Amino acid sequence: MRAMVYRRYGPPEVLQPVELPTPSPSGDQVLIRVHAGTVTSAESGMRQGLPRWGRIIIGPFQPRRGVRVLGLEFAGEVVATGPDAQRYRVGERVFGFTGFALGANAEYLCLPERASMTTIPNRVTYAEAAACVDGFTTAWHFLRRIARIEAGRKVLVIGASGSIGTYAVQLAARTGAIVHGVCSGRNAALVKSLGAARVFDYATEDFTAGGERYDVVFDTVTRSSYRGCRPVLAPRGVYLPTTGMINNVLALSTALTGGRRVRTGMSVRKHEALAELRDLLDHDRLRVVIDRTYPIAELVEAHRYVDTGRKTGNVVITVSDHDGQTTSSATSPLSESRITR
Repeated sequence: MRAMVYRRYGPPEVLQPVELPTPSPSGDQVLIRVHAGTVTSAESGMRQGLPRWGRIIIGPFQPRRGVRVLGLEFAGEVVATGPDAQRYRVGERVFGFTGFALGANAEYLCLPERASMTTIPNRVTYAEAAACVDGFTTAWHFLRRIARIEAGRKVLVIGASGSIGTYAVQLAARTGAIVHGVCSGRNAALVKSLGAARVFDYATEDFTAGGERYDVVFDTVTRSSYRGCRPVLAPRGVYLPTTGMINNVLALSTALTGGRRVRTGMSVRKHEALAELRDLLDHDRLRVVIDRTYPIAELVEAHRYVDTGRKTGNVVITVSDHDGQTTSSATSPLSESRITR
C-alpha cells in the first residue's frame, strides 16, 4: 500500500513516499481504506519533534518505528474485518481518530473496532468527515466536559478561525453562550458567521484592553498565557489552554487557591463527542471549513502550508478520488475557504 513516512525529525521534506505491506485485521480489528485525512498543527509539531517533551512518546532522537506514518484524522471505507469484529460491516463508511497509533497518511489503516470512530452520515463526504474529527471533539472536550459552559456565559476563543476554533465558536454559540473570537482580520467575517458576537483582529487589537470579562478563555492555538489573560477573566473564570507543560503546573496551583483557574486535559477517547458530531452532521447543524485540499502525493506541500500558521479551518488530504475529491494540486485556497453545512 502507498504511505508517507518520516524517519527523522525536520522540515516537511523528511516525509517520503513508500510502499508498505497492507495490514490484515485480526481479533476485533477492522481494515479501513482511507479516502481522506488531514494535516493538523499537532502533526506538524510531531514531524519536527516539537515540543521536545513530546519525544518521550514519539522517540527521543528519531520517530519510533510504530509512529513513522503520521495522520490523526481519517475517513474511509471498511474493506475487511477480524473474526471477532461485530460493530462494523464491510462497505460501511467510517470516520474517526487514530490516537497515539497515528497511521492515517496511508492507503489502508487497521484499528480495533472500539477505537474512536463511527459511521459517516449519508450526505457527508469523506473530506468533510475527516475535517471534523479532532477539531470538533477537542473543542467539545474543553468546553463541554472541562468548562461545562452554559447559556449566558461569556466565552473568548483565541484562534477562532482554526481547526479547533471554528468548532469552538459554533459549540459555544449553540449552547447559548456569548462568544467573542480572536483571529486575523481577513477571517473576521467567517468567525462572525459561525456565531461570534465580536471578533478581535490580533494584528491590530488587544483583547485584554477592552474592559471585557469572560467566564471562559479558550486558547486553541496556545498563543496566549494565563498571566496575560488573567485580567480579562471573571472572578471565577477559567483559562483553557490546549498545550503547554507549564499549564499543567498552573492547573494544580490555581485549583488550590480558588478564584480564577487554569484547566487543561487531553481529548483521546472521543466516542461521546463523536456521537454528537455525527448527529450534528446528519441534521446539517454544523459548518465545516476546509481551507485547502491536497492529494497524499503532495503531503510535503500540505505540511509546508500548515507550517505557515495561516491556515483557516482544516487542510484535507485525499487518498482517492471518491466523492469527487480532487487528486491534483491544492484546491480551495485560503481566499476561498469552503464552508459547508
